[in-house]
Amino acid sequence: MSYVTTLEQTRFTFPDLRALLAKASPHRSGDVLAGVAADGPVERLAAQMALADLPLSAFLSVDVLGVDGDEVSDLIAARHDAEAFRPVASLTVGEFREWLLAPETDGAAIAALKWGLTPEMVAAVSKICRVQDLIAIAAKVRVVTAFRTTIGLSGRLSTRNQPNHPTDSSRGIAASALDGLLMGSGDAVIGVNPATDTVEDYVRIVTLLDDLRQALEIPTQSCCLGHVTTAIAAMEAGAPVDLVFQSVAGSAKANAEFGVTLSLLAEATEAARALGRGTVGTNVMYFETGQGAALSANAHNGVDQQTMEARAYAVAREFDPLLVNTVVGFIGPEYLFNGKEILRAGLEDHFCGKLLGLPMGVDVCYTNHVEADPDDMDTLFVTLCSAGVNFVITVPGSDDVMLNYQSLSHHDAVFARETLGLAPAPEFEDWLNRIGLTDGAGRLQDAPPALAGHPGVAGLLEAHA
Repeated sequence: MSYVTTLEQTRFTFPDLRALLAKASPHRSGDVLAGVAADGPVERLAAQMALADLPLSAFLSVDVLGVDGDEVSDLIAARHDAEAFRPVASLTVGEFREWLLAPETDGAAIAALKWGLTPEMVAAVSKICRVQDLIAIAAKVRVVTAFRTTIGLSGRLSTRNQPNHPTDSSRGIAASALDGLLMGSGDAVIGVNPATDTVEDYVRIVTLLDDLRQALEIPTQSCCLGHVTTAIAAMEAGAPVDLVFQSVAGSAKANAEFGVTLSLLAEATEAARALGRGTVGTNVMYFETGQGAALSANAHNGVDQQTMEARAYAVAREFDPLLVNTVVGFIGPEYLFNGKEILRAGLEDHFCGKLLGLPMGVDVCYTNHVEADPDDMDTLFVTLCSAGVNFVITVPGSDDVMLNYQSLSHHDAVFARETLGLAPAPEFEDWLNRIGLTDGAGRLQDAPPALAGHPGVAGLLEAHA
């Protein structure tokens, strides 16, 4: 089925829904690279007008990816709940945007749509939203998850303390983790991207992080971001695994490039839940995504990168995760060329994830060869805080020394707490106050003797020398 609209006496025809979605997408370098972008702003506007007039129900009869036997497409179709969809079933994409923005539409009404919406529907409505709309709508929705901390509550911003080290040195990881803790970072997770992916190193890292947690009695969870198969092997070996991590994408072929299938993710979820390590909740999975992943794997089949990103959220949604974050500027300028494209993509991803019921975080980041700078990241960070983002990632000095990219710093989390009035997770907030790292108003204090000179820390560093 083709889609036609007339603009300025020019007739625009889009041969199928895949092309319409791609042409309506705000400009980004990845879609240009894939050859699916609009020819210019006029064709983009024509596509957005045609998309706004399209009934939401039209997405239920079209397989946008168009790959027979794709398990992500099959999952999307199987999980669609017609009853949950009923409140918006008669709306067009444009009317759905208006419904989402209406003052009488609250977060509970949007959350109730979770299983009634498909990724392509939420991608479509995001394409006709301005930045302000993406913020206003996402801010209505709270997605709350829990393990040892409760993440996603209103008025709170959690952080992932990311103590990466270029050689996976135990002492280096411990020192970096402590640096983040002294700045109050780590209530979402203390998570290490390992430089290697052996079971032995995985077990060593999660054991180190768990020893640190227990030594300081920190109410948080830890994670080594190794491959899911490595995590399963580590759990079988008796390692103290809190969260299981995996990068996921929006097609079976792209997930195959990551070495995963839905059945493998289900096995890992079941294994982690069986450990029963959570104290206030049972969400055990941590997923990362990013616009451009499917394109870089040549697994997009002509679908634009933002729609493919939304499809990845259907994979994450299936396993009721504690954390999901888009690593928005990590891949590079081939996919998001500059700060403006990164800003738009980060807010789109957060918006789409929230509408699909995910506990969305964002790694506010960029690579050193992209046209972006810290001012761009400040803008994205503050707008995400306004939109109610669940968590962000922080590293020492904004510079990840292992992955070689720029992210937020621990100081940025302090800014959000003290200037924007956003508190960490309640269990972690209580711990910060109890040890004297923050005062009664949540302001950061000098490192208290109870933490800086803690005998458990010295013993930990000695044990992991």
